[in-house]
Amino acid sequence: MLIGISPMLGPELLATLRAMGHGDEIALVDGNYPAQEDARRLIRADGLPLIPLLDAILQVLPVDDFVPQALFRASVMGDPDRADPVHHEMQAVCSRRAPGFELVALNGEALYARIKKAHTIVATSEPRLYANIIIRKGVIYPDKS
Repeated sequence: MLIGISPMLGPELLATLRAMGHGDEIALVDGNYPAQEDARRLIRADGLPLIPLLDAILQVLPVDDFVPQALFRASVMGDPDRADPVHHEMQAVCSRRAPGFELVALNGEALYARIKKAHTIVATSEPRLYANIIIRKGVIYPDKS
């Protein structure tokens, strides 16, 4: 256990978040996603739901502000205009932890392609469909003092 670090962030995930560089992407996927097949690097988060894990990650991971879009989610039935309750929950977490960033819905083909290229896939036990999100890592700016 560490002070100020969510216990949801295990040693492997913390090491991965630290090792990622600017522009690297991490995908948090639901329990139905074929993570083992698609991952370059796979972290199992068995037993963990996606939303609290997303919240914990965004407390320590900067989001990339060098690009116009850095947060991506699945769309319902390939329709980016549709959103399920899990997407509204994702948006609430992103708005609180990474204000000013839009959560962009991608159709299935674009989402799967991006997840396959991700630095790491985190396989959660989230049971809800379309509960997949990608975060592009940003930088921590030097202190101006």
